[in-house]
Amino acid sequence: MITIDDIEAAAGRIAGKALATPLLSSPALDAAVGGRVYLKAETLQRTGSFKFRGAYNALAAMDAAERSRGVVAVSSGNHAQGVAAAARLFGVAATIVMPEDAPAAKLEGTRRLGAAVVTYRRAEDDREAIAAEIMERTGARLVHPYDDPAVIAGQGTVGLEIAAALAARGEVADAVLVPCGGGGLSSGIALALSERMPAAAVHLVEPEGFDDYGRSLEAGTILRNERLSGSVCDALMAPAPGRRGFTINSRLAAGALTVSDAEALAAVAFAVRTLKLVVEPGGAVALAALLSGRFAVGGRTVVAVLSGGNIDEPMLARALSAP
Repeated sequence: MITIDDIEAAAGRIAGKALATPLLSSPALDAAVGGRVYLKAETLQRTGSFKFRGAYNALAAMDAAERSRGVVAVSSGNHAQGVAAAARLFGVAATIVMPEDAPAAKLEGTRRLGAAVVTYRRAEDDREAIAAEIMERTGARLVHPYDDPAVIAGQGTVGLEIAAALAARGEVADAVLVPCGGGGLSSGIALALSERMPAAAVHLVEPEGFDDYGRSLEAGTILRNERLSGSVCDALMAPAPGRRGFTINSRLAAGALTVSDAEALAAVAFAVRTLKLVVEPGGAVALAALLSGRFAVGGRTVVAVLSGGNIDEPMLARALSAP
């Protein structure tokens, strides 16, 4: 079981390594959606996404002997870079299993941080089996992208920061929208806010066609996606919700909604043109839910998490050239 004490402990471990990212506002965005919106800019986090938080906490929570054998991760790119950066800080080896069609910026960023990258075919190969073989051969420890207690606790520090920043302003959010793949970020935030800002309703946001979390919450049991690829939101195409996060979100999340690829790309373009922020499609889905009207703000105070900004230049050009 993961508790608020675990998230607070994670905050202590990552202090001075992870950034306390800003909570931003924009009068133009407020006017566009008809309410008060704050953006939690994890795009400005070390390695360009929230993933560094959970990765560093997971490595910091290991004992030195375990950590010295190295770590393995499976990731489309943001967790990959988070683990690679954390491993470099601890001076240990990292091997990352990544899809061969991952964005070039994420592949290159992971290698640049010193990790060994093993690629696989997303629709054909079993990434868990590849990681298991590496672990058996090397003795390395798996750092799961979302179904790891230390990872979830690390991601939950985003929720602590949201609550603290709003409290400093004398405000409380009515809702917090969180991009959702496997559910590590959303469950960590939901757990933190249930203690620090319980009036805020946490809503998960997924890409259309990869709504396994919404369907799973409705069914009361974990359901899988039929596809493993096919969205511009590469960061949010987990095959199914993680067991630990699903247990938390089943209890605490207010629900889930979806946005289309076109809406995600429109949010990327809005972020660049209006907010002067670079956000990847998967990182922009919460903003997309607001701009598209999928979530009606209706004069309320809402926080949208911008979870990542690792976008290839061709994808950014595609977003900016969309009608």
